[in-house]
Amino acid sequence: MSRTMAVDLGTARTGIAVSDELGMLAQPWKTLPGGEAALEAVVAAAGEIQPGRILVGLPRNMNGTYGPAAENARSFAENLRTRVACPVDLWDERLTTVAAQRALRESGRKARDQRGVVDQVAAQILLQSWLDRAPCDLS
Repeated sequence: MSRTMAVDLGTARTGIAVSDELGMLAQPWKTLPGGEAALEAVVAAAGEIQPGRILVGLPRNMNGTYGPAAENARSFAENLRTRVACPVDLWDERLTTVAAQRALRESGRKARDQRGVVDQVAAQILLQSWLDRAPCDLS
């Protein structure tokens, strides 16, 4: 099985996480630029990782509706699909950043020390939720 890469898209920073080759565990990988520079940075990361699939976090409101950030994620995913050879899917990322901040705080990291890694951990949480729900390929 090939690795899966997850993208937590942000205006300032973009977090990247990758799965192990068995597709069981997600791990934080890198923080990339956000905003306008995100597409090129993610394409370069995909070239380095060579994933079999890329997940882009789709932010939804708590009531299930979509806002401007979701439209940005959809547009990003469409542009990314034209630049990489693997499938690009959207995956619900509700509360991943909140969960990442909590996990980092519980591990002893102060809020000011989280800035460089919180996006990676949010991408890791997004990816792990996908891995936990994806059907196992035991062949």
